[in-house]
Amino acid sequence: MAARRRRLKKKTRKKLQVWGAVAAAAALAWVAANWSTVWPILIAVLAAAVLGSASWVLLRAHHRAVGQDRAWRAQEEARARELSMAQVDGLSWQEFETYIAELCRRDGCREVVVSGKSGDLGADVVGYLADGRKLVIQCKKYAPHRSVPSQDMQKFVGTARLEHGADVALFVTTCHAFTRDALGLALRQDIVALHRDLLGSWVKGAHLETLIPLNGSGGGVRRRPSA
Repeated sequence: MAARRRRLKKKTRKKLQVWGAVAAAAALAWVAANWSTVWPILIAVLAAAVLGSASWVLLRAHHRAVGQDRAWRAQEEARARELSMAQVDGLSWQEFETYIAELCRRDGCREVVVSGKSGDLGADVVGYLADGRKLVIQCKKYAPHRSVPSQDMQKFVGTARLEHGADVALFVTTCHAFTRDALGLALRQDIVALHRDLLGSWVKGAHLETLIPLNGSGGGVRRRPSA
């Protein structure tokens, strides 16, 4: 039974090969007989294929160049942020709090006050945004390689709104990252977590209002400052 099936398959393949050869010969004969009509079409198809291939190569080269340019720009921006942060790294923690207050004033915040003392319950800098929302900032001057731990964020979450009535609660640090737990808590509790890269952008001139949505929603109801 199996041998019979193999013979049938072999005969079928031979028939297909024969019919394929016949069809190819017929196609060649037709092309030869109608060459004056066929050759312009063949040239057009070949030209279209060449143009398509060239366009594809150029498009890929363009995308690669754009990607390389974006990567270079990102590297340059990161390098510029680090250069702008060099002076900040040289500040004491008290000077750092004062500097953050100055950035707030630069961006139109009013009634900005620096606590500058222990026992401030996380409110190192307090002020009001231009639209009247109360801004409460916790400043942590840590080494760049460190991460802000969850415990620091928990303390700020517990006081920013309950103790200080913050509409916008901002946790700003000189280190590169928050731990996953700290950042998750910030996002859940509507705390703006401003790590070193975002702080570098702020130092370089980015407006505070543009940074608030970037790491935590930073929303809050509009509130007029108290007299």
